[in-house]
Amino acid sequence: MNGEQERCAAVPPDVACEALVRPLAQRARAAGDAADRLLGELVPVYESALERRLHQPLFEELPDVASVRRALDRFATEAQHEVLTSQPGGGRTEEVLQEAMGRTEAVLGRGVRMRTLYQHTAQYDPGTAAYVEIVTGLGAEVRTLGGGFMRMLAFDGEVVVIEQTGNPKAALVVREPSVVPFAVAAFELMWRQADPFPVNLGREQAIRVSEKTKEDIIRLLVQGESDKVIARRMGMTVRTRQRHIAKIMERIGARSRVHAGYLLRKHEEDLRLADVTTDGPAHD
Repeated sequence: MNGEQERCAAVPPDVACEALVRPLAQRARAAGDAADRLLGELVPVYESALERRLHQPLFEELPDVASVRRALDRFATEAQHEVLTSQPGGGRTEEVLQEAMGRTEAVLGRGVRMRTLYQHTAQYDPGTAAYVEIVTGLGAEVRTLGGGFMRMLAFDGEVVVIEQTGNPKAALVVREPSVVPFAVAAFELMWRQADPFPVNLGREQAIRVSEKTKEDIIRLLVQGESDKVIARRMGMTVRTRQRHIAKIMERIGARSRVHAGYLLRKHEEDLRLADVTTDGPAHD
């Protein structure tokens, strides 16, 4: 420069246009080449995953605990949005809780939503309560319900793992596109009816849980279920079930279990009759 003024010279428009466009065109070609290289890397991965998904069976049997755990680990690792679990049977064993903890921490650590249903009786189990306190602190949501649901895990609304009837150590993987949404909808219905799992079970909450448990036992008694079925569905031991039934019988003045079922059924019928009489049309 040195004090000299810049000078401009006129050039043909096509020459000026080429000089301006050439750098842009070079950058566009470079970006296109980069996109082609990225597609070349991603397309095989996508096609391989799609092929695996298309060739996966709609129903797959997992015959033992080891195969169940391997499948759950794989599905949990692949989950991207939400994991749903329903765990009946009251409190869970220390071994099961330890095995589930690592999987749960990994899922929540990736920001995947996790919701779990337990039975009311699980609130009395110290190990389960401690586990719930940890996972809720990490972001999990846990609620409790009386009973009437089976063991199930659902991953991203695409695959469901359910316990095999009569063989609690085996499971069935379901990918059938009509069955999976049904299972998820059933979970959502139960979730809306459930109560939050209290980390610290105070006296009032313990009484409320006990009363809800008795209500569920009464319902099963009216249905005529056996003692063994009631204990299994309520997630409690036979001894605990016997204690609850004894208190129910004492409250209603029943002389035997059969008498208790009769009185409870008659009480329900009387209530229904009273509702019909109250809600029916008025007469002059």
